Amino acid sequence: MLAAFFRSVLAEPRAPDAPVRVWRDWVLVGGLLITAVSEAVFRPDVPWRPLATVVTLLVIVVLFWRRTQPLLATAVGFGGSLVLYVPTVVDDVADVGLNSMAAVLLLPYALYRWASGREALIGTAIIAVPAGLSFATTETPFGEVLGGVTVLVASFALGAAMRYRAAARQREVQQVRMLERGELARELHDTVAHHVSAIAIQAQAGRAVAATDPAAAVEALAVIEAEASRTLLEMRAMVGVLREGDATDAEPAEYGPQRGVGDLDELTRLSPLVRVSCAGDLAGLPQPVDMAVYRICQESVTNAIRHARHATTVSVEVTGEVGVVRLRVHDDGEAARPSTSGGYGLLGMAERAKLLGGACQAGPDPAGGWTVEATLPREVPR
Repeated sequence: MLAAFFRSVLAEPRAPDAPVRVWRDWVLVGGLLITAVSEAVFRPDVPWRPLATVVTLLVIVVLFWRRTQPLLATAVGFGGSLVLYVPTVVDDVADVGLNSMAAVLLLPYALYRWASGREALIGTAIIAVPAGLSFATTETPFGEVLGGVTVLVASFALGAAMRYRAAARQREVQQVRMLERGELARELHDTVAHHVSAIAIQAQAGRAVAATDPAAAVEALAVIEAEASRTLLEMRAMVGVLREGDATDAEPAEYGPQRGVGDLDELTRLSPLVRVSCAGDLAGLPQPVDMAVYRICQESVTNAIRHARHATTVSVEVTGEVGVVRLRVHDDGEAARPSTSGGYGLLGMAERAKLLGGACQAGPDPAGGWTVEATLPREVPR
């Protein structure tokens, strides 16, 4: 178990998006430099003053790189502490250094916040050397030792906690993006499949009657033009959603006005075989449920027209009941569906229903033909 833990730590990459330098760094380092210089000049009881001053100033300056080079900054900072420990051995002085050296405590935080797992382990060992020597070779009261260890551990823990929080936030953003991409994929499939199928059907009808009924052919061309315009509008809306989604990660982008139950009669334009009936209470449906009902019906009708051979009718039934909305799309054609279909439409319908806490099933009907049934809750789950 311990070996697995170390392997996972060693495999941990650096935290992403470490800021190079921000204005707060300049304020912090500038303030510490002024404090250190003032202390070096005016404080009378500083042994080995030149060494203490140079080391302290170097440690303060290296704070600029504590996020982008956390291991290097830690090595310089606590290496400086080790250098200041040497005079206490050779010259028998109690303590060498300026109070401004306390800035070194920012480095354990930066190490655990930004470094890779391997760098964090090496940095921890580097920190342990001067800290351990100081505690072991000086007659420091137990309370001060405990306080120093507590401060070090708190710095480590705060860095690790902030790293975990940032990683959790990043996972949340990625999950939102994945959900948005899935929604856009379903919208793209439903929109393109529906409108292109309508265009193809009308084009076939227009070609069939062009020689005998020019007026009907012109009407078919008008329908094709209208469907193409709708397709362009919906595609532009999706492109707008993508652009808005890139602009902000905090809030999912919203779609423009979407079709719902009130637009189901539009499906009859696809083919004279389509019949739509609505019953029960369908007023006041939440927008996600309203849109899902339309999209599932739309995809089911499109699939029936494309794949149901010898069908004489495609019926769409939507019923509003207490707490749920039920829909059923049935065609009386041959039940088999071509294996060349990628299956994204059926998958998209099932995903739509599942995301809303409902269910959708599609398959051959025991009485003949193909049936799609879905049940959606009237309330959107939070």
